[in-house]
Amino acid sequence: MDEIEIADYNPNWANMFELEAECIRASVGNLIADIQHIGSTAVPRLAAKPVIDIMVGLRDLSDGKSIIKPLEKLGYVYWAENPDETKMFFVKGMPPYGEKRTHHAHVVEIDGEFWQRRLFRDYLRIHSEEAKRYEKLKRDLAVRFRDDREAYTEGKSDYVAEVMEKARREFSA
Repeated sequence: MDEIEIADYNPNWANMFELEAECIRASVGNLIADIQHIGSTAVPRLAAKPVIDIMVGLRDLSDGKSIIKPLEKLGYVYWAENPDETKMFFVKGMPPYGEKRTHHAHVVEIDGEFWQRRLFRDYLRIHSEEAKRYEKLKRDLAVRFRDDREAYTEGKSDYVAEVMEKARREFSA
């Protein structure tokens, strides 16, 4: 069972990211243009699924095939059937390879989704009231869709689009 759990903010999440990012850099560093902590665990004081989201930016996604084996050696499982061809997705800790998810690695081109994810994270870091709104939505969705990750994620899509519009306006000014 891969239930959705929302945990109170853990200040150790930032350290967990740093440790894992160092392992990833040591394994595939020459291909990485940038690596960032994204998602709710990257926003101080925000409750989140206790899974560290790591965004690995490559200059060219075609280089991604060469990082599959090194990430697998770190305990990640590659989702080869991912229908989104603009990124590669890896999960660490998910059964049967562990007790529960601990990390997600999102491998993208540095010029694409990379900046969008950072923009969302940075906006929530600056706007604590917006982060509280997001937390309430996530907690409500986690109750409604405890066993349905796709519905949980879809339930956030309108909100994320709204925040992205605000962030684009603010950061482009």
